[in-house]
Amino acid sequence: MRKTARENAFKLIFEGLFHEPDPLLSSENLQELKKEEDKIFFENIISAFNLHKQELREKIEAHLQNFEYDRVYKIDLALVYLALTEIYFCGTPKAVAINEVLELAKTYSTSKSHKFVNGLISAIIKEE
Repeated sequence: MRKTARENAFKLIFEGLFHEPDPLLSSENLQELKKEEDKIFFENIISAFNLHKQELREKIEAHLQNFEYDRVYKIDLALVYLALTEIYFCGTPKAVAINEVLELAKTYSTSKSHKFVNGLISAIIKEE
């Protein structure tokens, strides 16, 4: 199911904000996925994130208002990276990517994070 693939990708993106992701964790996350299309979706997200991380960081930094990049809650940052990676590089429709990320925010982040995440993603994609 894409939801599981997306959630596993989010976890690896989160890890990637601290250090290079462990390839063993990536393969463990991949093994959890049953359908081949979900495995491909997961791999596409992780590959695109790793390839475009710096470009996405620049977009995020350019749209942070009253926040410094290094002070943004890392879970929220990982969610923004996930949504932008899906929108720009994986062909996920904007509304779908944002909705899915906001659901993850409600599970993994603070009660107010979904507003911050939504606002930041919306500001970035509005310019495109």
